[in-house]
Amino acid sequence: MITNISEAQKISTDLLPKLMASKPEQFKELLDNPEKYRLQILYTQIDRDKKNRPKFTTHGYRISNTEYFYPASTVKFPASALALEKINNLNIKGLTKDSPMLTGAEYERHTPMLKDSTAENGLPSVSHYIKKILMVSDNDAFNRLYEFMGQEGFNDALRQKGYTDTRIFHRLQVGMNKEQNRRTNPIKFMNGKDIVYEQPMITSQKDYDSPTPIGIGKGYMKGDSLVHEPFSFTNRNFFPLTEQQSILKSILFPEAVEAKKRFNLTAEDYRFMYKYMSQMPTESIYPQYDPVEFYPTYCKFLMYGSGKNDVVNPNIRIFNKVGDAYGFLLDNAYIVDFEKGIEFMLTTVLLCNNDGIFNDDKYDYDTVGFPFMKNLGQLIYQHELTRPRKHKPDLSKFKMSYDK
Repeated sequence: MITNISEAQKISTDLLPKLMASKPEQFKELLDNPEKYRLQILYTQIDRDKKNRPKFTTHGYRISNTEYFYPASTVKFPASALALEKINNLNIKGLTKDSPMLTGAEYERHTPMLKDSTAENGLPSVSHYIKKILMVSDNDAFNRLYEFMGQEGFNDALRQKGYTDTRIFHRLQVGMNKEQNRRTNPIKFMNGKDIVYEQPMITSQKDYDSPTPIGIGKGYMKGDSLVHEPFSFTNRNFFPLTEQQSILKSILFPEAVEAKKRFNLTAEDYRFMYKYMSQMPTESIYPQYDPVEFYPTYCKFLMYGSGKNDVVNPNIRIFNKVGDAYGFLLDNAYIVDFEKGIEFMLTTVLLCNNDGIFNDDKYDYDTVGFPFMKNLGQLIYQHELTRPRKHKPDLSKFKMSYDK
């Protein structure tokens, strides 16, 4: 089911069905109807040698780079890495990820952004947008980084790294059309009162359409009316699981992937991303989040599901990016238990839409999706507890100092 043969040879397909079958009360419905749920799972075991160098063994379930799913907010993860990389590639004196980033408006539906009350200095910046993306999956923050990259710049940067199946068409939540999404806002980066970098409106000259039409489900709501035909995802983002986990691996273990797939990030950039990928919103000072709405396990679907009242294991940190939209639920995670010396990557998607109707706000996240996510994370974690390791990993690289 994988388009790339060499990739297929690296993914074992025996373990995950066997592990899930051992818990029929949790997984039988999904194992019996995987096509209905469009279920895909990638689980990568990590073993260290005596020099602490990682070796990866990947297990898959129904992995396909052609079966469509809507990636939702998982696209914000590469946007964060690419924005940091673009700043480094520009290599302009006085331009950093913390430079005030003032976004203008030049085309229909463009919106400006000149202030940010959640930042310590009251000004937007690439670094502050990334904090909001990685901790609470802020949509506007992604849109601003999309505008900084430009549609063509975003896609071409990923293709140059070998991520050829990913397609990023559009901003999130604002409902812009194809032409509006091709055009990205003018931006100025400031150093005091001086402009250190100015980017005009960029118009994408390339077409990133799906090679074939994509329709899912049996109907969708258009206003108050039910349209009895599949919902079209043809011109919507796509980010297959293999490329999601490959980018996660590239950020976490840059020394262990081929040079072409790495991002041009500094040591400080990596630490910055690790910190906010794993920091709970309740540990954040800027932005300051309401702990009722943004509870400690917010956006940590694997291991915790939607458990607002779950007790956080203080020895575990989850470095991840989730997504949920149109009934699709996703998590792309690296999970570490510092006390037990456990680390693994787990990336998954499923469709929680039993009635097959899209845009009706009736999705089965709470009854199907979140319980699955929690159960899967716990299943793999328990398996990792029993898995022998020749060398205990040194995980100090991933121990962060959090804001509070």
